[in-house]
Amino acid sequence: MAQEIVWQKSSYSGGQDGPDCLELATHEGAALLRESDAPGDVLRTRPEALAGLIRRVRATGGSPR
Repeated sequence: MAQEIVWQKSSYSGGQDGPDCLELATHEGAALLRESDAPGDVLRTRPEALAGLIRRVRATGGSPR
């Protein structure tokens, strides 16, 4: 039986019911990201890679430079 993907919306992305939400889920060991207004477009990555991106953004104050 296929595992249901449970999406969580970021509280920083325009509120729970807004159209501008970043959603995150885990599935089969991967981290999944999508925009709520384009739910069919899913970015799949390793959790370690996503954690590294988040650390980098925090360390640079949100700037990728």
